Amino acid sequence: MTASNLFDLTGRTALITGSTRGLGRAIAEGFGAAGAALVINGRDPDKTEAAAAEMREAGLTVRAASFDVTDEQAVEAVFRDLDAEGVQIDILVNNAGIQHRQPMVDLALADWQRVIDTNLTSAFLLGREAAKRMIPRGRGKIVNIGSLTSELARATVIPYTVAKGGIRLLTKGMAAEWTPHGIQANAIGPGYMLTEMNEALTANPDFDAWVKGRTPAGRWGRPDELVGTAIYLASDASNYVSGQLIFVDGGMISVL
Repeated sequence: MTASNLFDLTGRTALITGSTRGLGRAIAEGFGAAGAALVINGRDPDKTEAAAAEMREAGLTVRAASFDVTDEQAVEAVFRDLDAEGVQIDILVNNAGIQHRQPMVDLALADWQRVIDTNLTSAFLLGREAAKRMIPRGRGKIVNIGSLTSELARATVIPYTVAKGGIRLLTKGMAAEWTPHGIQANAIGPGYMLTEMNEALTANPDFDAWVKGRTPAGRWGRPDELVGTAIYLASDASNYVSGQLIFVDGGMISVL
């Protein structure tokens, strides 16, 4: 196998959750450019189909799958529908996520549960259904999106921190159970990225200065800068890598 073939996703189908915008969309478009057929996901059917149409216009092979990643029955139904259509998911990216910023003493249980379900439980649900189908085939790739908070905590985002810490251990658990079946499960820990979810932070001069001063790269990351690592973990280049979390953070987590 040549070096270029190692990263070729031609002939594979990737399901990327939360992929109508932000990091998920960048990963989806990167996979598509690497040859993969795409199943993109969002909760809003109109927005999901609109994103799919834009990607098709760019020459990518895309189907839209609008469903709530926290709804067990909806997740199971999507996989049954894909089975019925003869679509095999070779690559799963658990990217869907939300944030809720509030001091823990003021945090409502419903908000805690909403963040945990969206960021962590969804990865369990999607991973379980994907693995049921990957195991008989003896191959598959699962990429979970973690965070700097998979390793370190920050005040006012405790549910997110717990969920992303859980992603790290969920990834290791997936690797422990599924690597013997030819499935590699890994995670990516993005640093502070220029996404819609972070718009309030980028607009805050003090926080913006803190990120730039705290990050050795001296800037925020761009969503497209996650694509290379995602393709590596989704491709044959990582066939002997499983249970790992790779930080893509401009060096932030490596320094005091």
